[in-house]
Amino acid sequence: MSEAPDSSSTNLGGPGVVFAIILTLLIPAFLTLRTVTSPGVLVMTSDNPTPLGYTWSLTLWLIPLLAIVWWLHAHPRFAIPRAAFWATVGLLVPLGVILDLFLGNAFFTFPNAGATLEIFVYGYDLGAGEWVKNIPIEEFGFYLFGIAVALLMYLWADLFWFGRYDAGDTQRTLPPDTPLLKLHWPSALLGLALIVLGILYKKCLSPDPEGFPGYFVFLILAAFTPAAVLYDATRRLINWHAFSFSAMTMFLLSMLWEATIAFPYGWWGYKPKMMLGLFIGAWQGLPVEEPFLWLLVSFTTVIVFEALHTLLAQRDDAPDRG
Repeated sequence: MSEAPDSSSTNLGGPGVVFAIILTLLIPAFLTLRTVTSPGVLVMTSDNPTPLGYTWSLTLWLIPLLAIVWWLHAHPRFAIPRAAFWATVGLLVPLGVILDLFLGNAFFTFPNAGATLEIFVYGYDLGAGEWVKNIPIEEFGFYLFGIAVALLMYLWADLFWFGRYDAGDTQRTLPPDTPLLKLHWPSALLGLALIVLGILYKKCLSPDPEGFPGYFVFLILAAFTPAAVLYDATRRLINWHAFSFSAMTMFLLSMLWEATIAFPYGWWGYKPKMMLGLFIGAWQGLPVEEPFLWLLVSFTTVIVFEALHTLLAQRDDAPDRG
């Protein structure tokens, strides 16, 4: 990693600044999108309007992934912590796979088989109580490539683009008697409040109160559980400038990918009964949970990586015991 910055540079950035940047972008986007009160409807003129579209779209993640790997190979003095990188990917990718295998049929639909290789794996159908072979194999490519790109984007920006703001490995030790896992009450309470508000909205204000906002609850748990137990230990180690770059890049790629083509053309869809009931008309009725997911990916990936990196660094620095 880079040299530790002086205090004047670190004080200029942090989670508060990143949150302000996100709000600055989301508020005008929300005000603009809500003006679409009579959204147009996409009319298909073919039974298979996007042949292998989902398959080819994975290059949106694969090509940046290969580009960053090539750059790192061409600049060997910028070395990433490989053990922490693979530990993070090895932990988070299976979570996405488990989501699809056990909850995919509860949350999602896959109406456009022609957009895939038509190689399917079994996913559990909670309603029918049986396993159904309908999950496209491309789903697992997305989890692998998407998480790897989000993390490599952060690491590349941390090492090179925003390296002067890196906390530095010399500080990658926790103070004595400071646990890596410690409940961060603001994150825990915020997550709980969002879950309660989501359920109340679904049941009391949503135009379709039937069902349960399970997808929203899952995303909140996926985002705030790591934050609630890891934030205290990792917040001073996260390069927030690099994180903001990674998060915004992932958000824009996801918007191009899902809102523009994947969702409108039925590469996947969502079951309304398991959604909050807030849909973005200008994006063909995309559930509001999805823009939240686009930001969630980078946050969860980075905070888990920094925790694992710290844990592995402390293990390597620990004195040998006879």
